[in-house]
Amino acid sequence: MTTTTIHPTPDHPVLDAESLWQKDKDHFIHPFTDFSVFHEQGCDLITDSDGIYVEDARGNRFIDGIAGLWCVNVGHGRAEIGQAMADQATRMAYFSTFNNLSNAPAAELAAKLADLAPAHLNHVFYSCGGSAANDATIRLVHYYFNRLGKPAKKRILSRNNAYHGTTYLAATLTGIESNNWDFDTLDHLVTHLGEANCYRRPEGMSEAEYCDHLVQEFEDTIAEIGADNIAAFIAEPIMGAGGVLVAPQGYHARMQAVCRANDILFIADEVVTGFGRLGHFFASEAVFDTRPDIINCAKGLSSGYAPLGATLISDELYEVLGTPQRKGGVLSSGFTYSGHPVSCAAALKNIEIIERERICENVREVGPYLEERLRTLSHHATVGDVRGSHFMMCLENVADKATKELLPVEARVGDRVAFEAQRRGLIIRPVGHLNIVSPPLVWSRDTVDRVVAILDEAFTATTASLRKDGYL
Repeated sequence: MTTTTIHPTPDHPVLDAESLWQKDKDHFIHPFTDFSVFHEQGCDLITDSDGIYVEDARGNRFIDGIAGLWCVNVGHGRAEIGQAMADQATRMAYFSTFNNLSNAPAAELAAKLADLAPAHLNHVFYSCGGSAANDATIRLVHYYFNRLGKPAKKRILSRNNAYHGTTYLAATLTGIESNNWDFDTLDHLVTHLGEANCYRRPEGMSEAEYCDHLVQEFEDTIAEIGADNIAAFIAEPIMGAGGVLVAPQGYHARMQAVCRANDILFIADEVVTGFGRLGHFFASEAVFDTRPDIINCAKGLSSGYAPLGATLISDELYEVLGTPQRKGGVLSSGFTYSGHPVSCAAALKNIEIIERERICENVREVGPYLEERLRTLSHHATVGDVRGSHFMMCLENVADKATKELLPVEARVGDRVAFEAQRRGLIIRPVGHLNIVSPPLVWSRDTVDRVVAILDEAFTATTASLRKDGYL
């Protein structure tokens, strides 16, 4: 490696790229690190960003195809968000929200979220991110049923390949098997159902029949466990890290109806789908015709400018949660940084930008074009499926399109495609045999065309390398 300087200005001081790379490799334990390559290669250091672009410590510029990590919805380098954070930090950076204390941004944001959400969701419990939001939600759900005199209602139903986080309970909710290799989980609390994977549904089964099959599995599981023992069902409107899986038409509404019939709460994990990724602030009601008892959100809530998560709770649940359980009792759940004023100020400005610039409308206009253009990549030998919706897309790589057989893990096909794309100026996300595209919501049609051209070259190069190495 060589030392490289970028943007040597007062705002962008000289960076010693080699020193930073070494410090990072020696001391930073990265999430989801593949140590088989990290110990030798370390990480690419992203040091600058602007709009839809990021730059690394060597001065290479890339189109951001993953919005940081599903979250930088309004794009990078928004000075007005930074200024809102700075203004709040210098006025009052932090004070507790425990024991009947609050702050102005937290109050304003709670009211704004209630206004944006489905009409019955009027109460907000703050956390510091998506995993914490899901974890806190389950604790509140158990508390709710305890307060109702139904202490047996503890089991949570989730789905295979769901992603709900990596805190202890959220990791148990997560149904991606490899996420929990050699980690412990709380399996006595969670049961996983089959994921809604239309691409890999049983052969000969129509989409409508597949929906019937999934709903029947849900009903059979409830009958086996007993509705009196089940507290909630949690689901992403579109599954994210598990492969951008779009359920068959009507699935979510039917699953909610089964929940209603069995006194089971319906939790929508909108950590990824919230704040515009599917063209609406919240997708549950607007896109999937559901009215969840709880919606969890994070990521796009602040566009990643500050850590923040939120659990939106229905009036019906709040009536129970907001009643003291005994004399002197308090709702003893929360975080030091619940409703952090700087994070809430970032979120308020972020929402203002989404509304003012009509970013949801941009997603509804450009999103179908992104879907259409990505599907043109299906001619490549390894591209078995192109799926998703709007600014939430996935390309699944296979060894054989007819049988849908996967390439061996050691082929690292997703990594190969991502590497070839990055060489050409685009960052996308590899997840095993998948490649995910989840861009900032400000992409234009011209950007989509540039991205698809890069991906076309990346898949061509990947196919050649796989053939050279004997995998195809």
